[in-house]
Amino acid sequence: MLRKYFTAGLLLWLPLGITLWLLESLIHWSDVILTFIPVKYHPETLFGHSIPGFGLIVGALMIVLTGLFVTNFLGRRLVALWEDILNHIPVLRSVYQGVKQIAGTILSSDSNSFKEVVLVEFPQPGQWTFAFVVASPDESVKAALDEDDLLTLFIPTAPNPTSGFVVMMNKNRIKYVDVTVEQALKYHLSLGVMAPKGENPDAPANTAR
Repeated sequence: MLRKYFTAGLLLWLPLGITLWLLESLIHWSDVILTFIPVKYHPETLFGHSIPGFGLIVGALMIVLTGLFVTNFLGRRLVALWEDILNHIPVLRSVYQGVKQIAGTILSSDSNSFKEVVLVEFPQPGQWTFAFVVASPDESVKAALDEDDLLTLFIPTAPNPTSGFVVMMNKNRIKYVDVTVEQALKYHLSLGVMAPKGENPDAPANTAR
């Protein structure tokens, strides 16, 4: 009986504690942004005391203002000049272009990357896991493999879904399921404890395409 109550209490405090810890860490690290602005604009100077999370507000404002700037004519010219300089630096060129392309693909509203969950046999036949559809390989790759129905998939590792495997797989080996990206991420983060319940209304009704 004591174990039952202890488990119930732990299930309440553990996720709450981890959530608060992550929030506190985010607020703490966001305040580092304040070191890039003059001291006279710090909350201690303006209001007489610190404001937790003020760095988040400043950071969000900086991103919006930067976006506003780079979308006008002068901003686009400066960005083009900056990228032209980076393109002449071998190592930085590869890193910058790679990160820019990945960010552009993920953040684009027209992109389908990481918006669809599928089931694949991995790491060997008979063993299944959730993967995310990233893109469709280039036609030259399809020609080299002599396969037309290929998809590029990201298969995350647990409990750290930021690492994983990128594979190209034929659509015939993929099972489409009514699972959201959030549910699949929770599944990997929880080491399979939080199993998806199939509540994605946008998923296809069939299991093959």
